[in-house]
Amino acid sequence: MKPIAATAKVTEEIMSNFIRFTGAVLALAIANFASAQGKPEKPDVHIAVGGKAALYYLPLTITEQLGYFKDEGLDVKISDFKGGSAALRAVVGGSADVVAGAYEHTINMHARGQKFQAFVLQGRAPQISIGVSTAKVPNYKSPKDLKGLKIGVSAPGSSTNMFANYVLEKGGLGPKDVSFVGVGTGSAAMSAIQSGQVDVISNVDPIMTMLEKEGTIKVIFESRTPKGTEGVFGGPMPAASFYAPVEFVEKNPNTVQALTNAIVRALLWLETATPQQIIGTVPESYQLGDKAMYLFAYDNVRDAMSKDGLIPEAGAKTALKVLKASNPKVDYSKVNLAETYTNQFAQNALKKYKK
Repeated sequence: MKPIAATAKVTEEIMSNFIRFTGAVLALAIANFASAQGKPEKPDVHIAVGGKAALYYLPLTITEQLGYFKDEGLDVKISDFKGGSAALRAVVGGSADVVAGAYEHTINMHARGQKFQAFVLQGRAPQISIGVSTAKVPNYKSPKDLKGLKIGVSAPGSSTNMFANYVLEKGGLGPKDVSFVGVGTGSAAMSAIQSGQVDVISNVDPIMTMLEKEGTIKVIFESRTPKGTEGVFGGPMPAASFYAPVEFVEKNPNTVQALTNAIVRALLWLETATPQQIIGTVPESYQLGDKAMYLFAYDNVRDAMSKDGLIPEAGAKTALKVLKASNPKVDYSKVNLAETYTNQFAQNALKKYKK
C-alpha cells in the first residue's frame, strides 16, 4: 500500500495535468471562436487604385504578391486607373469598395459633404516630384517661370495635381495660369515629357528618377522623403492610404481589419526586405525594363514608406493646410479631421504582427 503523501502527490500531478489540458482546450476553443467571429463580412473586396505600378503603392503590390490578402480570408480584386481621382470616382459610383489613394482625398470629400475615412497608411511622404524639361525650360529659376506652361499630372484632381497647385501658389500663380494634362504614372507619362507633349511633369517614382537620371528633367521640388516633405509643406504629409466611405467601415469592421492586417504585414516585411527580395516580388513590368534603375528609385523613396500604418495627427493638420492653400475655392471650415481617419485597425494589426 502506497503512503498517503505519495498518493496525494500523484493525485496532485493528475489534477495539474488535467487543469493544463483543460486550459489548453479552452484557449483553443476561445481562439477558434474569436477567429469565427472575426471573419470578414465581405470577403470579396474590390479596390480601386490610380497608378498601381508606381512605388507610391509598393505596399499594396507587396501585399498582393505575397498573398497576404488571401491569408486574411479576402479575395481582392484590384482595378487600376490613371490617377487617384479616377479611383475615387469608382468608389463614389459604387463600382469599387475601397480606394488605395492619397489620404487628403478624405478631407476633400468631407468638405463636399461625403464622409470618407482612411484606416491604414501606406506612405508617410507623398513621393511626388516636379521636374521641368531641360530642353523646353532650360532657364527655370522659380515657380513664377511655370506660367503658361503645360504640366503633366497623373490625372486632373489627383495628388500630383494638388502638389503642382501648391507649388504654383508659392510663385503667386494659380491653376488658370498653366495647362494641366493627364498623363498617368507609367511609360505614357515618360513619353509625354520626352516628346515635348508637356513642359513640366508632376509625378511619382520610378519614372521621375529615370527621367532625372537620363537628363530629360531637372527636379525643382520633391517630397520623396519625410525631410523633403517637411521642406515643401512645413510638416509631415500622409500619402497613400486605404480609405472608404464611413458607412462601409462601420458595416464591415472585420473586413477593414483584414485589409489593414495585410497592409501592415507588408509594411513590416518592407522594413527588412533586401533589394533582391524587392526585385523578386515586384512584377517585372513595373520595373520598366531597368531593374537597377528601379532599385535606385526605390532607394530614393524607401524612407517614405510607412513604418506602422498609423496616420499622425500632425500629418492630418498639414494635409488640411495644404488643401486650403491649393484649393482656395473649397470651404474646409466644417471638416472635422478626427473623422477623416482612424488608427484603431492599424493598432490592432501591429499587436498581431509586430514582434
